[in-house]
Amino acid sequence: MYSVRLWSVRHARGMELFYSAFEKAVVALHPVWNWIGYERVEKPVAAVEKLFKGFLFDCKMCGQCALSSTGMSCSMNCPKTIRNGPCGGVRANGHCEVKPEMRCVWVEAFAGSERMVEGKKAIRIVQLPVDRRLEGKSSWLKVARDKNPPPPKPAAPVAAAAAAPATSTPPKAP
Repeated sequence: MYSVRLWSVRHARGMELFYSAFEKAVVALHPVWNWIGYERVEKPVAAVEKLFKGFLFDCKMCGQCALSSTGMSCSMNCPKTIRNGPCGGVRANGHCEVKPEMRCVWVEAFAGSERMVEGKKAIRIVQLPVDRRLEGKSSWLKVARDKNPPPPKPAAPVAAAAAAPATSTPPKAP
């Protein structure tokens, strides 16, 4: 897996092009996902996503994929799960202090981002902390949902009695 992960970073430009087209397709399928129900397609789509991204990037399925912002290097592979740049323990040879046999995920991320069109800008975007509630869920479906927010619900009608002006004199009894 490690060698495939390194291959993916070396080919970050091609991965970026593929993902750009793939994202458009996933977002375009929003009406289908919505019709079937996002809850129903979550497990099968997450399983396919885990298979492909697990093989190519050693993806940890955090549910908030940042591969396109990290040079196609999954930041969740960092033993410290640091999401926004390297720690102070990167060795002089670019390897990790925790796993000396592994190159630092962020050294790889910067190298991959240099190969990408949008990578130089994207790697500077600060990622939010990982929301552990999304672990194991499909980030592909999350993108489709996020790019197709539901329409706003109309405001509830105000009850006629509540809208009527209040009177100071009580109504007369019949």
